[in-house]
Amino acid sequence: METLQRVVDLAVNVLHQLAWGPGTIGLLALSGVVFSVATGFFQLRGARRWISATLGAAFKSREKRGATTAFQSACTALAATLGTGNIAGVATALVAGGPGAVFWMWVSALLGTMTAYAENVLAALYRGTDGKGHPVGGAMFYIEKGLHSRPLAAAFSFFCLLGSLGMGNMAQANSIAEGLQDALHVPPLVTGLVVAAVIGATIAGGIGRVGRVTEKIVPFMALAYTGGAVLIVALNVQRLPEVFALIFREAFSLRAGLGGAAGYGLARALTVGVARGVSSNEAGLGSSVMANSAAGCTPVEQGMWGIMEVAVDTLFMCTLTALAILCSGAYDFAAYSEAQSRGVLELLPNGAALTADAFRAAFGPQGGVFLALSLTLFAFSTLLGWSCYGAQAAEYLWGPRAARIYKVIFVAVIVLGCVTRLELVWQISDTFNGFMALPNLAAVLWLSPQVLRESRKSLFDRGGITKTLASGQIR
Repeated sequence: METLQRVVDLAVNVLHQLAWGPGTIGLLALSGVVFSVATGFFQLRGARRWISATLGAAFKSREKRGATTAFQSACTALAATLGTGNIAGVATALVAGGPGAVFWMWVSALLGTMTAYAENVLAALYRGTDGKGHPVGGAMFYIEKGLHSRPLAAAFSFFCLLGSLGMGNMAQANSIAEGLQDALHVPPLVTGLVVAAVIGATIAGGIGRVGRVTEKIVPFMALAYTGGAVLIVALNVQRLPEVFALIFREAFSLRAGLGGAAGYGLARALTVGVARGVSSNEAGLGSSVMANSAAGCTPVEQGMWGIMEVAVDTLFMCTLTALAILCSGAYDFAAYSEAQSRGVLELLPNGAALTADAFRAAFGPQGGVFLALSLTLFAFSTLLGWSCYGAQAAEYLWGPRAARIYKVIFVAVIVLGCVTRLELVWQISDTFNGFMALPNLAAVLWLSPQVLRESRKSLFDRGGITKTLASGQIR
């Protein structure tokens, strides 16, 4: 049994290195830089505009142009992104890559906002309709119609399906089980069976029902968790300068990591930070566009929802979790660094357990219970969002009947995720996401002229950031 486990671990590790090698990270960086520079860093200079067009408009109008409203679609997309990556994923990034990984999460998110914008614009330009006449879209559509490559679109869909079972399912279920076992001593198998039953009942109603459920869950869970994390940081505000200094110092540390030895370092911090950041906010994966396309927004409107989702997920929520863990003292850098170099990280708290320690340090035993409940809501919403993505990928590959079969498999995998080792679950999840990103990023970069033309026509020519046009950055 131990031999089989070592073989599985080795195989997963090799695939993970292939998925998140220099090629993937390079394409992610290139995509973010291209669209940021070409639009004059619209994610920063146009912040007031995209905030007004997304969050501002959501509370003024609930017009339904597709199967869901724009707000419901955004909640479904945020449900998929605002998951355990914001709670357990940040903690595992700190453990695996050190505090420096947080900095690279920020960099990937800042650039990723414009990658998300571009893929959402393309999804709206190339979307189609389902049997009921509702709009549907996704990376597989713009890969097939824009690149004229059905095989590459099928490859994306296949990796998306695997990603939905990895990051979108096993990682979420595992974190729910870990959190409830840590705080309330609920057996993982019991958690798996209950969560599987509830998710099964919800996704049976399709994306419309998922949108109605996430519309109610996402705002509540985000506000509740945000309040708790902000309070932890406020209680330890005197440590903030020390924490930021540690993050920036370790982000560029040349120790151990570059030489291939065990330990933290620049290479490891960058790889873990980017991989975990993308796993959390999905910028570059081409997945969240499936939920946004259901609202029937114009291409640029849909693109701005993409910016908002990445900003809320990583630049805000993931940062809060990282600061809460580091400020609370739950993460001892010296202890984790030594354990990393000795290869005994499993002896120290990781994932949801580490984040729970931060909440306990501030609020006592009740903090652990609060975190477990927050984690359950976050992971539950992500399970709902990714179930829609996987079902759409299965339908694209094999037809409507395959989507129904997929939902049954998805529910069954929830139980498996609850009883599988945490480290293996996250590695499998990151690996599937890496392979999913490659065909999507190739299409986004190849079709970039269309994104920029649409941006010029629909955004900048209407009195947007005219200086960008004057400087000739968009043509």
